[in-house]
Amino acid sequence: MKTTIASLKKGQKAIIQEITTDRIPLKLLEMGCLPGNQVELLLTAPFQCPMYLTINDSHLAIRKEVAEQIEVRIL
Repeated sequence: MKTTIASLKKGQKAIIQEITTDRIPLKLLEMGCLPGNQVELLLTAPFQCPMYLTINDSHLAIRKEVAEQIEVRIL
């Protein structure tokens, strides 16, 4: 079973391992959403969408379906 950003709990940190889709928004890549970078889940909206994250000191919100395509290793 793979662990993705969508399965993180509030305050949990992880390292991005792999992005399993080619359809990830370019803006996420530009803001540091790349393999090897640390991600922390700050907040989630009701129904877990969007998810508010910190990646490399950048704060961003992503949709749950995008978060499900980013595999992580929990720290």
